[in-house]
Amino acid sequence: MNILVVHQNFPGQFPHIVTALLARGDKVAAIGGVTATARPGVDLRRWTNKRGTTPNIVPAAIRAEADLIRAEAAAGAALQLKRDGFHPDVIIGHPGWGETLHLKLVWPEARLILFGEYFYRPFGGDSDFDPEFGMPDFAERMRINGKAAAQSMAYVLADRIICPTPHQAATFPDVLQSRISVIHEGVDLSRARREPDAQLVLPGNVRLDASTPVITFINRTMEPLRGFHIFMRALPAFLDAVPDGRALIIGEDRPSGYGKASPDGKGWKAAMLAELGDRLDLSRVHFLGRVQHDAMIGALSIGAAHVYYTYPFVLSWSLVEAMACECLVLASDTAPVRDAITDGVDGRLLPFFDVDALSQAMIDAAREPVRFEGLRKAARKKALEGFDRAAGTAGWLRAIDTV
Repeated sequence: MNILVVHQNFPGQFPHIVTALLARGDKVAAIGGVTATARPGVDLRRWTNKRGTTPNIVPAAIRAEADLIRAEAAAGAALQLKRDGFHPDVIIGHPGWGETLHLKLVWPEARLILFGEYFYRPFGGDSDFDPEFGMPDFAERMRINGKAAAQSMAYVLADRIICPTPHQAATFPDVLQSRISVIHEGVDLSRARREPDAQLVLPGNVRLDASTPVITFINRTMEPLRGFHIFMRALPAFLDAVPDGRALIIGEDRPSGYGKASPDGKGWKAAMLAELGDRLDLSRVHFLGRVQHDAMIGALSIGAAHVYYTYPFVLSWSLVEAMACECLVLASDTAPVRDAITDGVDGRLLPFFDVDALSQAMIDAAREPVRFEGLRKAARKKALEGFDRAAGTAGWLRAIDTV
């Protein structure tokens, strides 16, 4: 078949699907933005756009207009691809930035499969979960509705929507549920596995291994959306109770584009350090920034526990990789995490806002590592059963063939 893959940051969530399509002999083309990465065997067309949004437009329409502008630019790239003789049987894409909106105008007969990552909602999602940072006012809820405007149109045009997890599927309106299949794209569990002899060398020639009580925290960016504030507030009690304990924090200190900006605009790392002051022993808290994948696996392999907290939002790959590395996962008892962790079976689920509960859970993990060996083994088993990349890719291929 001829397959078109559409993602602003191609290949995005689809690299292993693209590899599998090429391996079985399908012809693959792609449409992406300026950050899209070329891949051998794929005819990649990048769309460009120099037009900005309309000044002084009503705030609820800003995102919808931006999505439609990107959609028009992507349609231009699609028309050129069509003029060059490419006619897709199936289009798969991430509609999050609008690029898929006009593709059925270019190829009316093509079948369209969209990645269903998350459907933005003014109530009951990430936007009104954490009262500490204020609840959305009516104007903000209108803005969230507007954010979902182009998204709604995109999914209405889809023949099939594929969501990674049941929670992510549940964010979609009832009218779209019949089009949804739940298929997690999967993680490479041959690479994500515990390394018994792992060591980590930190600046200052500090060497850590599994003999040191290490707590890991990993996210692309440090922000409340992923519980960074709760984790930081739980650290002083842990460090006081475990004199040789350390914390490894992997992630960038920058806005993510999803969660709220820090009140002072200096970033959440600075905000939390200012709040905690001398209560936090910074000689034992290591901010590693963005690291190579092998270093991340090494950090997970030496950890006494891995902390993963999240608002009701998208489930992170890092959680699955921590499970695959046989970490004791200390996670928030929130809807996305319940799709991966069963409390007391393959990890621990804790009330999101209970800082003391997290502190105590980290202390227990450091003091009684043998007690949690069963949960560690069960975590990898759960990862193998529900989040294996080979199974995820096979599921996507079946969906493509079926549609």
